Amino acid sequence: MNTEIKRRSPVAFNLQPVKEKKRGHWAVVLEYENEGNGPHLIDLSHCSRWDLQDGDIGKCKPLGISVPEEPGKCVIKNGVMINRMNNTQAAIWHLSGEEAEIPPETAYTDVTDATVFLALMGEKIFAITEKLTALDLSDPAGTVPFLIQGPFAHIPCQIVVMANGSEPPGIVLTCSRGYAHDMVAAILEAGKSFDLRPAGESVFKSWLEALNYSI
Repeated sequence: MNTEIKRRSPVAFNLQPVKEKKRGHWAVVLEYENEGNGPHLIDLSHCSRWDLQDGDIGKCKPLGISVPEEPGKCVIKNGVMINRMNNTQAAIWHLSGEEAEIPPETAYTDVTDATVFLALMGEKIFAITEKLTALDLSDPAGTVPFLIQGPFAHIPCQIVVMANGSEPPGIVLTCSRGYAHDMVAAILEAGKSFDLRPAGESVFKSWLEALNYSI
C-alpha cells in the first residue's frame, strides 16, 4: 500500500511540464512547454507561507529576521520575505520554494495549504493588473518591495509589488485557496491580448536574480 503524502497545488495550467522536480511532498514544475518571452503567470503555491500574530510583533524575529516597523513594509532575506500587515500581524513567504519547518511558538500558523500563491511578471504586467484591480500597484512613489491589501479580481488578496520601475516589473500575491480557479482564469483572460503565458519556477527565480533579490 502506497502511503506517500502528495501535496497538490490548487492551480492547474493546461500545459505540459517540460521539467519537474520533487521537493518534499510537492511535484514542482520548473518549466512548461511554450512559455514564451513573457509576461508570465507562475504558480508558487508550493512555497511555504506562515501567518504570524503577536501583540508585540515589532519585537518578533522569525528565522532571525526582524519584522518591518510599519504596515505595508516588506523585507527579503535568505529567501524569506516578511510583510508587515498591521499592528499585530505579519505574513512570512518562503520565496526559495524549499520546505521549511515552522517555529514551535503558537504565534505562527502554517497557511500554505489554505492559500494560493502566484507571481505575475514581465513587461505590460501593470497594463494587465489595471484590468483586475483599482489598487495602484505601479505607484512609482512606493519603495519596493511593498505590500498592498485589497481586492484583486474582486477577491481579497495580499499583494507585494516586487518591481515597478525600469527593471522587469512584477508582483506576487496570495488569496484563499478556494478562489484559485477563478483567480487564474481572470488573470489569463485579462492577459490574453498581451500574450500572458504560464511559466515554471525557473523563470521566477531568474527574475528574482535579475532584481538582485538573493534567495
